[in-house]
Amino acid sequence: MARIRLIERSQAPELLDPIHAAFGAVPAMFRAVANSPAALQAMWGSFGALGGGRLGAALGEQIAVAVAERNGCHYCLAAHTALGRKAGLSSDTLRAAQMGESAEPRTQAALRFVLALVEQRGRVSAEQLQALKAAGFDDGEAVEILAHVALNLFTNYVNNAFETPLDFPAVPLHRA
Repeated sequence: MARIRLIERSQAPELLDPIHAAFGAVPAMFRAVANSPAALQAMWGSFGALGGGRLGAALGEQIAVAVAERNGCHYCLAAHTALGRKAGLSSDTLRAAQMGESAEPRTQAALRFVLALVEQRGRVSAEQLQALKAAGFDDGEAVEILAHVALNLFTNYVNNAFETPLDFPAVPLHRA
């Protein structure tokens, strides 16, 4: 049971109708965040902006499952595993990403950088940033990767703090 009220779509249609249109339902996380219209607008706007970014849906979902694993967020791991499958990623690819791994060198470099950002609280070294760039990411993509991490930290913290009930198929955490 969630620690805070989950707002019904009928209580805030102006906020939740666009999310319903995108998902066919309003996931519990958005219903929790809808307690603050400003926070929901920030979250939904970030999803929209990053969804149209240069990294693409597949890498975005791999970043999300890696961050969810590191933060022990059951909700985000379940949601982004389901979204990753919709983005064409295999179960094996998503499990590897969950552990911060990829068989594809460019993705591997991105996931290493992502985990460094999370574990070092953003204080990455010049060498870590250079490794990302050596894998073919430019400055704009580096900033976009950081934005994905920040958004996922926001969602992980929402779901961990408020114990948002799962409405996606559960995925086991490896670090649990």
